[in-house]
This record gives sequence, C-alpha cells and structure tokens, in this order.
Amino acid sequence: MGERDHYEHGVPCWVDHASGDPDGAAAFYSVLLGWETQDTMPPDAPGRYLMCTLDGKEVAAISTQPMEGVQPAWNTYVAVDDADAAAASAAEAGGTVLAGPFDVFDAGRMAVVQDPAGAVVSLWQAGVHSGAALVNEPGSLAWNELTTRDVEGSERFYGAVFGWRTEAMEFGGGRYFTWYRRGDGTPDPETAMGGMMPMDGEIWPSDLPPHWMTYFAVEDADATAARCRELGGAVAVAPFDTPAGRIAVLNDPVGAVVSVIQMPAA
Repeated sequence: MGERDHYEHGVPCWVDHASGDPDGAAAFYSVLLGWETQDTMPPDAPGRYLMCTLDGKEVAAISTQPMEGVQPAWNTYVAVDDADAAAASAAEAGGTVLAGPFDVFDAGRMAVVQDPAGAVVSLWQAGVHSGAALVNEPGSLAWNELTTRDVEGSERFYGAVFGWRTEAMEFGGGRYFTWYRRGDGTPDPETAMGGMMPMDGEIWPSDLPPHWMTYFAVEDADATAARCRELGGAVAVAPFDTPAGRIAVLNDPVGAVVSVIQMPAA
C-alpha cells in the first residue's frame, strides 16, 4: 500500500477540488473513486471543506470556491519546509503570490502562488496534516502534471522555488518532461515529483490557460470513463495507452477537469 505520513520539501502532497457545488462534486467522486466524505468546517462557516477518505485514510478534499467567476478546478499542493520563505522565493522568481501565507487552523500554513506563465499551485507547510495518507493506489492521488506554454520559464521558476530539475523524453511525437528533486546541486535518487506537458501544437485550445492536472489511480480506466458518463460527467480524452499506464481525461459534472490512470500490471 502507498501509505504516507510525511512529505519532504518539494514533493506534491495534497490535492483539493474547489467549485460552487461541493456537494455535487462529492456525490460524483464518492461513486467514481469510492470515497467517503465529511465536512470539517464549523456549521456557521461560509464555505465547505469536505475531507475525502478511502479505507479511512485521507486522500483529497472537496471545497467551496470562495471567489466568484473562478473555474472549478483541482488544486495541487507542494510540501515546503517554510511557507513564508517559499512564497518569497516564488515572488523573487517572477511568480505572483495570490493568497497568504496564512495558517489553516492547526492543519498547516499555506500560500497560493501563480507561476510566471499563469499556472496556480499551492504551498503547504505541514502542521497536524501532512498531506494525502494514501497514494498510488486505486482511488488515490497518483500524479501531478504541469501543462504550460513556457517550458524553459517553468524550469527556472520551479527549480528556484522547489529545487526541481527536469528530464525530457519523447511522447506521442512530442516532448514530455519529468520533474525530479535535487538537493544542494546534487540530484537525489531518481524519484519523480511529477510531470510537465508542453502545450505545443493546435491540439491545445488557445484560450486554455496553463494549469496543474491531477491524476487519480484507478483499476480500469475504460470502466471509470464509462462510469463518469453515467454519473453526468463527460470524457474529454478517451482512454489511451502510455508507457506509464492507460489514461483518460474527464470532465466532472460541476466543471473541473481530472485525469485517471490505470497503472501497468506489476
């Protein structure tokens, strides 16, 4: 099992879904991925924050989007040792601090930053909540991927903020990059932090902004895509095979985009 109770600096650690309809999102993902949900906010709170669990382990959250006119989305959080220092590094590297840093009760301290190309990512300094307690198992977080039109600028920004580096590979006739963590200039053992997909070519709509994509592991990508349709969602990209596994891109019923991946058999 991919159980986790700690995340090192620079490791994606958590995801949450924000929309104007958290109950609708919770109903969808509870069936699609087998989650149970429980609201963690006080009854008089202006918004909801539904903790999603799988076999009793926290895997993600579903929340109320606090700002009007913001597209529903899955948000990626990266673990940092010091949220204030990481936010300052993001600003120095050309990014924009959109929110925080601020404390989230005793759970941790966070900030929301936008990279120079426009993708938004959250910084998480753990308190009592370190992040997802289960990963890389069906129904849990499996991968985080930056989709961007500025590969070189993204390499500089995320390298400065998280100490990441990239390795390139050929993928589907184009390029794909994997993020790795490095320390003090020397690469750590080859542990992938996530991916980066260049928005090259006409396949990418011109009005699609750079973003971080969330991937959840599933037992059967085709069955999950079919179930998504039954639950009122849509399949944006039909299941297809990759060296990493079989992938589908889904639109949930409240308007967010998410990917699922069926890992290769061991």
